[in-house]
Amino acid sequence: MSGGKVFVVAAGDRQVRITTATTTVVKAGTGVLKRIIVGTTAAGTVTVNDALGTKLVFKASVPEGVYELNLLCAGKIEVVTGAASSLIVTYG
Repeated sequence: MSGGKVFVVAAGDRQVRITTATTTVVKAGTGVLKRIIVGTTAAGTVTVNDALGTKLVFKASVPEGVYELNLLCAGKIEVVTGAASSLIVTYG
């Protein structure tokens, strides 16, 4: 993470680190996307999908930081990164 910041993942939460332009199924099945921690960004967008379609889109080069979401996703939690950013996705 930038600036030497330390982020703590809450007990019971799971996490996935994404560092490339890719489609990542974070969780198969219904779940809650708790937060996205953006360490570094690139020129691509970050899109969150579930089985019903697009839930959320972060614009290209979204500022670094912690984005608290608590977003219910039906059927799956999928994150699509359009460029090589450094993200940590926490979910439950």
